[in-house]
Amino acid sequence: MALKKRKRVTRVETSKKLYPDLTLDNGVDMVVAGKRAEGVRDRTLRDYVKMWGYFTDWLLQHYEVEYMHDLTPEHFRNYINYMKYDKRRYDGHKYITEDQGIGLSVTTININLRSLKSMFNYLTREELLEVNPMEKIKVLRQDSDDLTNCFTDEDVKAILRQPNLKDFVGYRDFVAINLLLDSGLRSQELLALRIEDVDFQTRFITVQKEASKNRKARLVPFSAYSMKLLLQLIEENRRHFKTDRVFLSSYGEPLGANHLTKRLKYHALNAGIDKKKVTAHVYRHTWAKNMILNGCDAFTLQRIGGWADMRTMRKYIQMDVTEMRRSHDEYSPLTKLKRGNN
Repeated sequence: MALKKRKRVTRVETSKKLYPDLTLDNGVDMVVAGKRAEGVRDRTLRDYVKMWGYFTDWLLQHYEVEYMHDLTPEHFRNYINYMKYDKRRYDGHKYITEDQGIGLSVTTININLRSLKSMFNYLTREELLEVNPMEKIKVLRQDSDDLTNCFTDEDVKAILRQPNLKDFVGYRDFVAINLLLDSGLRSQELLALRIEDVDFQTRFITVQKEASKNRKARLVPFSAYSMKLLLQLIEENRRHFKTDRVFLSSYGEPLGANHLTKRLKYHALNAGIDKKKVTAHVYRHTWAKNMILNGCDAFTLQRIGGWADMRTMRKYIQMDVTEMRRSHDEYSPLTKLKRGNN
């Protein structure tokens, strides 16, 4: 009896990959849950939810979209045009009610887009979505002026004259402004400061990794003048509150980022500075630019400022034509040779 010849298997039959039908709400929930498991900061997760809410509020007013896979690049291009030309600034804001104009800034639009792109990158990477509708959507080109907004020396002097140093809030603001100008700390790094983070003998602040943007601890030097201000503020805190936080509200609670920004804007406005953006980050720009102008080398500045990439730091230290002329006249090799011949 002849045996049947066994059939050789050369390939495995596979079925087409199936993707879940994620609703708009399911999609953002999956992203937040997955990113939280990856250790993403709570602040970033809140930004995802907020930016997604802005987008879906607009989307559902203009389209009938139920599932994530129904979204196309055209939806996002139209959303960009809406943000740029039609969206009313601060629309629905809890405190700002007066008309702020139409059209968001390039910086604000790009913040929205980067959050959305990160969300869709996650969904496609995790094979929860077959096609990334934002893959070819690019952030808007941004003028360097938007990234290098700085205070002049006259601006700084005028601002520092505004806080009432006999008032707790005024003195706290005065210390915060001086420390921002002296150290280049980011807003969240400043507000997270605790007494144990400040070494008054060596005059170094330890920025803990939990507060640092790149999650790396670093040492930041500060001046003897800032040391004096910090010691006085800490002593004042101890008289009224039982906490090791350095920057507090008048009720002894940790000072929030939004509250700090409001106070910075308040003092700038009182100083007559109403045409410039005023945030803690502008103080960081001002610090970085002046450190370079005063002779600090770029590598030291990068280490103090906590930039992982030198290219990012360059955005902070671009100079205007007056500074370029002064620097050239002072450091030109030809100028040095001519001086030597005289």
